[in-house]
Amino acid sequence: MYRISATRLAMPIVLGVLVGLVAVHSQTAGPKPCEGPEYRQFDFWIGDWRVEGRGGKLAGTNRIERIAGGCGLQETWTAATGGGTGRSLNGYATDDGKWHQVWIGSGGLQMHLVGGLRDGSMVLEGRTIDRSRHLILQRITWTPHDDGRVRQVWEQSIDEGKSWKVGFVGIYSKNP
Repeated sequence: MYRISATRLAMPIVLGVLVGLVAVHSQTAGPKPCEGPEYRQFDFWIGDWRVEGRGGKLAGTNRIERIAGGCGLQETWTAATGGGTGRSLNGYATDDGKWHQVWIGSGGLQMHLVGGLRDGSMVLEGRTIDRSRHLILQRITWTPHDDGRVRQVWEQSIDEGKSWKVGFVGIYSKNP
């Protein structure tokens, strides 16, 4: 004689209740975090890029991707020569209404930059200390172009912002 256990009878009911609870929760949970337009301000930088420096010479490649459910961006940089690499995490912070980037490079440079959109460009600024213990102001500006490319300008100031020197200009073109 075949017996059906209480566990076997209850299993479809339990699964049905769990599926129902998940469905109700997903409908009543409200908006997902990081869906506002402020979280999309830096989306023009997302992609797999070929980065050219002075004279159109390949400076490296850069992969920018959304992470953490769309709440941030991760950058993975690889220099064309010298083996240099680096990574950054980027995100919009609701507590101060600004974008933040934390960069760590294989050459030892670490930066925390803060800023936001200015006239259609993402401008992030911060401070670093060089090996001689001198303060250096850092400013990086990313500007999207109509053709899909992005221009990055990295500037530094050693006189507390009175004057700025361009250290790098890169043109980002999407990898085919």
